[in-house]
Amino acid sequence: MAQPSPSSLADFEHMFDLAPVSLWLEDYSAVRALFARWRAAGVQDVEAHLRAHPRCVQEYGESIRVLKVNRRTLELFAAPDQAALEAALPQVFKGDMHQHAIAEIAQLWSGASEFTNQTVNYALDGCRLDVFIRGRILPGHEQDWDRVLVSLEDNTEALRAQRRLERSERYARGLFEHSPVSLWVEDFSQVKRLLDEVRAQGIVDFKTFLKVHPEFVARCIREIRVVDVNQLTLQLFGAASKDELLAGTERMFRGEMQDSFAEQLIDLWEGRLFQQREVVNYTLAGELLHIHMQFAVLQECWHDWSMVLLSLVDITARKKAEAYLEYLGKHDVLTGLRNRAYYVEELNRLTRKGPWPVGVLAIDLNGLKALNDEEGHAAGDAMLRRAGEVLAKAVDNPACAARIGGDEFCILLPGGDERAVQAMVERLASLQELNNQFYPGQPLSLSIGTAVARSGESLEVSLQQADQAMYEQKKRYYAALGRNRRH
Repeated sequence: MAQPSPSSLADFEHMFDLAPVSLWLEDYSAVRALFARWRAAGVQDVEAHLRAHPRCVQEYGESIRVLKVNRRTLELFAAPDQAALEAALPQVFKGDMHQHAIAEIAQLWSGASEFTNQTVNYALDGCRLDVFIRGRILPGHEQDWDRVLVSLEDNTEALRAQRRLERSERYARGLFEHSPVSLWVEDFSQVKRLLDEVRAQGIVDFKTFLKVHPEFVARCIREIRVVDVNQLTLQLFGAASKDELLAGTERMFRGEMQDSFAEQLIDLWEGRLFQQREVVNYTLAGELLHIHMQFAVLQECWHDWSMVLLSLVDITARKKAEAYLEYLGKHDVLTGLRNRAYYVEELNRLTRKGPWPVGVLAIDLNGLKALNDEEGHAAGDAMLRRAGEVLAKAVDNPACAARIGGDEFCILLPGGDERAVQAMVERLASLQELNNQFYPGQPLSLSIGTAVARSGESLEVSLQQADQAMYEQKKRYYAALGRNRRH
């Protein structure tokens, strides 16, 4: 076999020295001998052996003899020359590098003539280097491993960027999973496709289109793909897992939700890719949820709507509080009837718009003052609640029963003539009798006066007439009891 010429050897030396990657020419003959000793000692699973005996990994590194390195290696490791680099090898190969070395040892142990590994080295100035190693036993040296060419690719920056990205992703995932509001990531690309198809048909008035084709709304809902939800979403809707949640979406989004989604589609049709609205959803157990929803197509997906972020805030408690405040604004807390404020508002409405005639019943609770004096205000309040029960059962919409004073009540009957008024009086008497049968002790007693206001007549005057008639009946009630007092 012809020997290489001096000029070709010089060229090789020149290429080796000027190569743009770190190159190491090394002698692994001591490694081969080390492996032989391990095998003789009965080692079979070398990876398990090295994990159990980490000193053996260090022994492997100490068995490698560096023959030559190129300029790029000296630059990479901040070494002035090869002698300085070799003297500092314990500093170069330290720490977590030993654990990384197990992979390349296992490859050589299995008989491979090449090995690769991602590991960590350290420059002489202390800087950490992430390097990808490729090693090959040179042809003709397979028997004693005395010539191994090793290249090191510095991928420190790439791995740093990858670690930063991974940290950023973990941070974003943490924010998503543990957000204090319900978050949904959804794919609306098929919804966009359906809207584009409708637009391509020449449809301009989309709102009318939905009225004519309500099934289109349901079709769009079916095309929404849920990509991910966070932990609070599972808690909010009562789901044990994401699979359980996604399997129950038809139970959660139903009823009036379809009307809300139709409005959402109209907004999307008109180009509003960020929306806010209040909607109604249901838990998997069927409990109603009032939700404030914020919908946003992410900017990078405006072209296809493939990623949409929905945030849902549970406002059920707020809605209940608002409803209760509204109830308090129009109802008497003690009796549950309409209060004086609502009664005045209804009087004004009827005065302006009717319908005529309007029947009026002025009602007063008999004996309240005596009951308060003799048994206390708790007993008086109980009697007022009984009166409220009777009046509430007696009226149906559009009639209105209100407590307008301490023991004073009024019933307004829109469109009610004398017969309607008389029927109401009889109904009240019947309910009063039933009430007294149900409650032992002090009987409930009501004095009632009536009047009817016709179109063109003053409703205020009719109220005064009914009130006067009620007082006359009240006088007769007390006269029958032998009492000379109103209450």
